[in-house]
Amino acid sequence: MTESASPYISPARITVLAVQPGDPPFRLVEIDGEVVSAATSMVDVLAAASAAGIKVHDLDDPTVVRWVGGGKFHWRPH
Repeated sequence: MTESASPYISPARITVLAVQPGDPPFRLVEIDGEVVSAATSMVDVLAAASAAGIKVHDLDDPTVVRWVGGGKFHWRPH
């Protein structure tokens, strides 16, 4: 008997939430469901991941990073 793939897809460990108004605008970064920092750029997201011991090779990989309210190039409120 062969095993079938699980229908469960594990969530990304890093979630970058929607842009918040501020000077400068920022996005909250969650790691494993806990808010760990505010980011104003992709570099801040990578720094938060590194501080948590997570190596990010591709910010477009949805199994690693989940972008909410805009992708990695969205850093200003609508």
